Amino acid sequence: MHNKEMAASGKTAASRRERPARAGWFGRLLRRLLRVKQTRSIAGDLLNLAVLAAFSVVMIIPILYVINNAFKPLSELFLYPPRFFVENPTFDNFLDLGSLMSNAWVPMSRYLFNTVFVTVTGTGLHVIFASMAAYVLEKHRFYGRNLFFSVVVLTLLFSPTVTAIPNFIILSNLHLVDTYASLILPAVGSSLGLFLMKQFMGNVHDSILEAAKIDGAGELRIFFSVVMPGVKSAWMTLIIFSVQNLWNANGGVSIRSEQLKPLTYALSQIAAGGVRRAGASAAVSVVMMIVPITIFIITQSNIMDTMTASGIKE
Repeated sequence: MHNKEMAASGKTAASRRERPARAGWFGRLLRRLLRVKQTRSIAGDLLNLAVLAAFSVVMIIPILYVINNAFKPLSELFLYPPRFFVENPTFDNFLDLGSLMSNAWVPMSRYLFNTVFVTVTGTGLHVIFASMAAYVLEKHRFYGRNLFFSVVVLTLLFSPTVTAIPNFIILSNLHLVDTYASLILPAVGSSLGLFLMKQFMGNVHDSILEAAKIDGAGELRIFFSVVMPGVKSAWMTLIIFSVQNLWNANGGVSIRSEQLKPLTYALSQIAAGGVRRAGASAAVSVVMMIVPITIFIITQSNIMDTMTASGIKE
């Protein structure tokens, strides 16, 4: 009798173990789609998926609308009420944009070189210097460290519009106006990168740095071989912010020579041509979106890691 009860209990336990495997395939599929470990029911997973899908639709609608406008002929661009999807797609807007750029006084390749040079140089220097400064603030103890970081946090309250005039005065006194440095240096000194990197430098344990020092590694070796790989998701996210900022820079009043103007300035002049350039203006919007969106797609996994780690405190 005792053996029968044990056998029955064993079958019951086995059936309990097998039941989730048979009935829980849909829940496992949802968890795989969401790529997170779920503890909710299937109904909770469906609700979560529905909310995420709704937010995704809201966020992607403006991008789809801009792309559709770029392929609309002029007859559809001026329809009222406007149509969301293009009915007769055409490449005339991009051909008109290419024709306008080819007839410009400065070749389009020059504008493109200026933008790429400023973006790559400014982003690289910003990531390196912001990471070095954050490493010193987080892992070294010195007098005034907390005060200096408080000043950095305070600067985050000021928008670029507020600091535009002081930046121009400083660059003018340094004789850097009308040079690439007038666009690169303000981006390199941005306090956002320092703040972001310092917050993530705390995830690198001091014991790892001490072990590297015992092995004979210097500060630069520790920084590039130990610290930077440990905060890869943070500086990849910083690259996104820096590229977006520099790629959309139009030079403002700091760049006067036409040969040094960035691509954004040239495209904005085309877009300001009025109604007759409405098609080319729609194509300009797509061209300016390509690089930031491409960079985001390449680095999105690291950005997700950054957002996830930002809520973890050890």
